[in-house]
Amino acid sequence: MFKNTFQSGFLSILYSLGTKPLQIWDKEVYIAATYARSILSYVAAMLYVEVHLLVSFHLWLVSHMCSPDIFLKSWVDGDKQNFFAVVNGQVRRLQDEDIQSNVLEIIGSNVQSTYITCPADPNATLGIKLSFLVMIVKNLKKYFSFEIQILDDKNVRRRFRASNFQSVTRVKPFICTMPISLEDGWNNIQLNLTDLTRRAYGTNYVETLRVQVHANCRLRRIYFSDRLYSEEELPPELKLYLPMQKHNT
Repeated sequence: MFKNTFQSGFLSILYSLGTKPLQIWDKEVYIAATYARSILSYVAAMLYVEVHLLVSFHLWLVSHMCSPDIFLKSWVDGDKQNFFAVVNGQVRRLQDEDIQSNVLEIIGSNVQSTYITCPADPNATLGIKLSFLVMIVKNLKKYFSFEIQILDDKNVRRRFRASNFQSVTRVKPFICTMPISLEDGWNNIQLNLTDLTRRAYGTNYVETLRVQVHANCRLRRIYFSDRLYSEEELPPELKLYLPMQKHNT
């Protein structure tokens, strides 16, 4: 996508305030409940099951397709519409209460199958040579992971996967998994891809091919830079502004 583009300074690939924040992204969500409803509709049409039996069968189907705690809490609370949304996973834009501005939220009961990925075309690559990746992300105190696929000077595609539910770093020939610790609230994650590639594989970073962000988190911005910049050096559009607190006198 950006291989033939002059790259210097900053290159943003996601901004939650943009007109179309996911314009170059694709999204994938967990659809177990959709399958349950499809099966249910088929059974109802073929067997003409009475309403109370239909509901009982519906509950039984769905309860076997998601974790019991999510199922019971959502159903007991009476929030049936939200129940299906949480089971399926969601990628949506909403207003964050801390920064009082629109952000992108990725949430779902299945971390691995609820995510956004860039580029949207599975056969395309980003071709970004800038070696510092920065993500402005909010900790939702749930399982969360993201993955970066890079190309090194041995012409080998490697993946770096970070998650908050892993405690040790593991390096395999084509993937390196590592833990990440997030503070409460909003975080500024910075990755030096040149350093990661050299330390994990003893090779040199060439370019980033793909970025994938999994549930559960909120995103403000994802961008690449040619070096790490201090807060004072960043342009205003790359900073995260927290609203001023009002104090009663």
